[in-house]
Amino acid sequence: MIVRIWEAHVAPGRADAFCRQLEEEVLPQILATDGCLGGELMRAVVEGDHRVLMITRWEGEDALFAYAGRMWRIRPVWAEGELNYLEHPPKVAHYRPFP
Repeated sequence: MIVRIWEAHVAPGRADAFCRQLEEEVLPQILATDGCLGGELMRAVVEGDHRVLMITRWEGEDALFAYAGRMWRIRPVWAEGELNYLEHPPKVAHYRPFP
C-alpha cells in the first residue's frame, strides 16, 4: 500500500468553498478509481493556516500510475479551475506504512 498526500495552500477566505468542491466532486471520483483503497480530506485547524490535505491510500505503484500518470511520484493531479482557490500549485508526497 502507498499513501499519497496531496497538499494545497488555499487563498484566505476560499477554504470553505474549496473544501466543498473537493468533498463533493473530486474525492468521490478518486475513491471510485481502480486501485484506490480509501481516502479523506483534512483541513488545518490553526487560525491563519489555510492548508488542505487529501490523503488517499493506493494498492501500489501500478494503481498510482494509472491514476496520475508516469510522473505520479512528483506531479500532483488537479483541475485548472482549482488553481483559482490556491496560493500556488499543490504538492504531493508518498509514504508506505512502517513496518
